[in-house]
Amino acid sequence: MPSQEQKPVVLLIDDSPSIHRLLAYKLKNEGLEFLAAFTGGEGIELAVSQTPSLILLDLTLPDMNGLDVLRALKENPKTLTIPVIIISSNNSSQEKVAAFETGAMDFVCKPVDVPELRARMQSAIRFTRMMRTLEQRACIDALTELGNRARFDQLMNSELKESERSKFPLALAMCDIDHFKRLNDTYGHPAGDEVLRTFAGILTRSIRVYDEACRFGGEEFALIFPNTRMDEAVGVCERVRKSLEAHAWTRYPDMRCTVSFGVTDRGISGSREPYAWVEAADRALYAAKHGGRNRVERYSEAIDETLRRAG
Repeated sequence: MPSQEQKPVVLLIDDSPSIHRLLAYKLKNEGLEFLAAFTGGEGIELAVSQTPSLILLDLTLPDMNGLDVLRALKENPKTLTIPVIIISSNNSSQEKVAAFETGAMDFVCKPVDVPELRARMQSAIRFTRMMRTLEQRACIDALTELGNRARFDQLMNSELKESERSKFPLALAMCDIDHFKRLNDTYGHPAGDEVLRTFAGILTRSIRVYDEACRFGGEEFALIFPNTRMDEAVGVCERVRKSLEAHAWTRYPDMRCTVSFGVTDRGISGSREPYAWVEAADRALYAAKHGGRNRVERYSEAIDETLRRAG
């Protein structure tokens, strides 16, 4: 197998110590890291906690049927996509059909032919890499190379849960390029694309390593600030705002770009739901636009009252 910076992790679930020793020895030069489980329960726990690249699963285990282990793996979202190769001394067609119908990727009979198993493992690990690459690409915005809306939804959900669990603060900012349609109409769509790419670069350089910037849609972006209080998030947004305002556009010398921000550290009506946080940040962003643009506005009940009076 080709060498990688990070070794593929293979979880072997089999109650036979001799099988563990055999495969560890025969595959020692394949660039793999092995995890060992001798019962079905232990195997499920390791699969969930370690998310290996591949699982080798014996169907005869001391605590549960191997098909039940496979079924549990395929019913858990954390392990659903991990390929499973069945290793079994039972070569019957009925056993193979049951394994494939439950979600196995492949089936190898005991006694194990190591070269055959090696080839099947290589194929399964290549499949895992391909699927993970596709998953990552599906969450990346092609123009800005930031996370896209799907990535934002995933992260916001997880960060809200972590904030609730740990009681650490969390902040969210929504930002929007000011008069973006006017920029497109005046300088053309290539200029608009350059603005979006440049702003994405400013975001990447300005936020901290544990913050996350995503393109929410069009000219709107979202910034997630884990373990961050409102004042700190506002400070980061101010830094980004000033950087874009000061940017000199070589190809468009007379072009000037600014951005407005709305920042919140809670959802509307105190809700912990992601949509409520986005709505709160959006209300603050609307207030920033209404207040003259090129500014950072904090969400508060006073903003809600102002918006009610305005519309």
